[in-house]
Amino acid sequence: MASSSLTKPQMCGLLSHHFHIVRALIVSLGDATFYMFAVAKQRKKAYACFYRNYDSIKDFEEKSKASMFQSAR
Repeated sequence: MASSSLTKPQMCGLLSHHFHIVRALIVSLGDATFYMFAVAKQRKKAYACFYRNYDSIKDFEEKSKASMFQSAR
């Protein structure tokens, strides 16, 4: 009785499954490349531009004058 409930193994269409995996790999690599150039590099440039002119001492003094810190008065 237990053998009648087992499904037959898939023997057809295994090669087409391989092509779906290859297609998914190509699409994911393309998306990763697009993200790297469109988002990551632009974000790195924006951070570099911000920290090029950033003065942490001046920023700390402005925040402490505005009493944003309780421990630094």
